[in-house]
Amino acid sequence: MNDNSPLRILATRGDQVESAHQVSVAVTDRGGKLVAESHDPRLTTFWRSAAKPFQALPLVEDGGVARFGLGTEELALACASHSSEPMHLEVTDRFLAKIGCTEADLACGPHPPLGARVAERVVRDGVQLTSRWSNCSGKHSGMLALAKLHRWETKGYETKEHPVQQRIVEEITRWTSVGMPTTHDPRPTAPLHFGIDGCAAVCFGLPLRGMARAYAALGDGASPGLATLRDAMLARPDLVAGTGRSCTEVMQAAPGKVIVKLGADGVYCGALVGTGFGFALKVEDGDMRALPVALLAVLDQLAAHLGWNERWSELVPQHGGFEIRNTRKTVTGRFYADGQLSFA
Repeated sequence: MNDNSPLRILATRGDQVESAHQVSVAVTDRGGKLVAESHDPRLTTFWRSAAKPFQALPLVEDGGVARFGLGTEELALACASHSSEPMHLEVTDRFLAKIGCTEADLACGPHPPLGARVAERVVRDGVQLTSRWSNCSGKHSGMLALAKLHRWETKGYETKEHPVQQRIVEEITRWTSVGMPTTHDPRPTAPLHFGIDGCAAVCFGLPLRGMARAYAALGDGASPGLATLRDAMLARPDLVAGTGRSCTEVMQAAPGKVIVKLGADGVYCGALVGTGFGFALKVEDGDMRALPVALLAVLDQLAAHLGWNERWSELVPQHGGFEIRNTRKTVTGRFYADGQLSFA
């Protein structure tokens, strides 16, 4: 590892580096103060599925848990990019039943399952995929629940103009301070950008620094709703992603110490629970192979900085770097992290 360079993920072929994936990182405290960084901690990108805990937050803060009798499983699934395993589909069905909705109310469309084994079974058995199979079915169930809670029209809940999305924007602004002055930076931050996610719901573009600030609050349980969602994700990491997936296995490796959530196109966010530190990273070219490798490099360096004994690259080595093999299973190179965070 190069101790002087910012973080990047390298792929080799033979004795040569074949590709390099630059990683921007922001680590902040709850006030938004930078604790560590790599490349451009102010990089603006879309939060994608790493925003899910904050998209679920209004439902919890506004009293939806008691109103609908939601439990840990439903709340974990609301924050999930799940693998469409039987347990995920079962919780989706139960969630929808509790709020008086059906699969037909989901605005998300189907896609090939994120879990490799499930995807293979779907093809082998000729399964007809429907909206409940979407990795975002829990998020969408939570949005439907928020609409039902406030007696808003459910149709169009996924669109920017709908009260559901406006309520979500309130919480995202609150915890990221995007567009608001902060204690450590009295100047207004970058504006919140809007797009349409792969699941048809609104997605949000903002600086990594704002994402990290929000995750610092999640890790500390800075509001009753954040504490509830954090505890649900920590209790059921298998629902947050699924078998063999990095979110699940990283949280299971050291229970209660770290909360993590990936997003599409190279985004990963997380918090070291109870430390007041949150982080956000972006593999700038969006390479998803590089994403868990970058996550583990960041976790290892933060843990070392805090004097923790955990090294996630040893706890879950299958996600911290790997050999590249060809169709004959011959090793042709390596995929690994290089470089360091710069600590304030």
